[in-house]
Amino acid sequence: MGKKVLSLLVTTVLTMSMLAGCGSTHETELTPTDATPTKITEAEGTAADKVEETVEALAEGGEYADVKVACLVKTESNVYWSDMGAAILSWADENGAAVDMYYAESEENIAGQLEQMENLITKGYDAICFAPLTSVNLVEGVAKATEAGIICVNIDESMDFTACREADGVVYSNFVTDNYIVGQKAAKYIAEKLGGEGKVAIVEGAAGNTTSQQRTGGATDTWAEMDGIELVASQPGDWDRMTSMDVASAMITANPDLKAIYCCNDVEALGVTEAVINANKLGEILVVGTDATADGKNSIAKGEETASVGQDNTGIGIESVKSAIEAVKAGFVPTDHIGDESYPAITYVDSFLVDSDNVADYK
Repeated sequence: MGKKVLSLLVTTVLTMSMLAGCGSTHETELTPTDATPTKITEAEGTAADKVEETVEALAEGGEYADVKVACLVKTESNVYWSDMGAAILSWADENGAAVDMYYAESEENIAGQLEQMENLITKGYDAICFAPLTSVNLVEGVAKATEAGIICVNIDESMDFTACREADGVVYSNFVTDNYIVGQKAAKYIAEKLGGEGKVAIVEGAAGNTTSQQRTGGATDTWAEMDGIELVASQPGDWDRMTSMDVASAMITANPDLKAIYCCNDVEALGVTEAVINANKLGEILVVGTDATADGKNSIAKGEETASVGQDNTGIGIESVKSAIEAVKAGFVPTDHIGDESYPAITYVDSFLVDSDNVADYK
């Protein structure tokens, strides 16, 4: 905590103590923005004692104080990441943690995200939590952060850890959902709803994206084992609503008897749902998305998008930040673990399926 902030707080407490000494007998609550609320009551010692105790409490901070963390994630226009960012900042505010959020400019600007990370390395952060746009675009950034003694934590989408180790980068931990299983869940749900028969399609994420590949692989492999399910198309939607709508429209035109489309995120699923509605096939073609975002759940509740495989994005983000702070406070030195295959410690967070039967439970 800065000297100016402490000085201001001391002045505030002194003023309140003087008011208490003028005959006030009620309890006053002081709630600074970066500390646990501290209650001051006239009966509790002298004004000087109260000032000293309060300032000590404020200076000590909370369990997660005194560590500067930067979070660099994907685009803010994607509600999955903006919701995560909002939850992280809310948690940080409640716990006295110093956390700043940064977002990639676009899904396509992978070099720009690396530049963002390199800039963060120069800003005095103790830890950087990141969600890479591709499996390798931030490898160089992690290597530079490691050299600078900055702890790195991978949020959600996993980078290529082998490539990272080869570049002398160290990632302390990774909180992530098993995206292959996410794809499997969606595929099994669709197959069950179709009674094990029908033509299906996939709207992938961005070409070459690890998360997209894993989700697509989980769905593709699951359907390949089913005799009655035929995968007739699988094309990238680039994580974009309009692109996905156009892709789905073409799929529906080419396959008039298409029965279901799996989408690798809910932004795409909303676009695909529009294509289904435009083709007058709402209820005839199932649309299953991923992430169970607020917009996705609203669409499900309205009877448009069929279902979505959800992830605890806010929990993943918060646990990542907590892990980074705990590593800093424990004295973890990244350069001592270059090439160490025991890092990162990977924690898999389970996914869940939301449809019309249970969407009210996830509001």
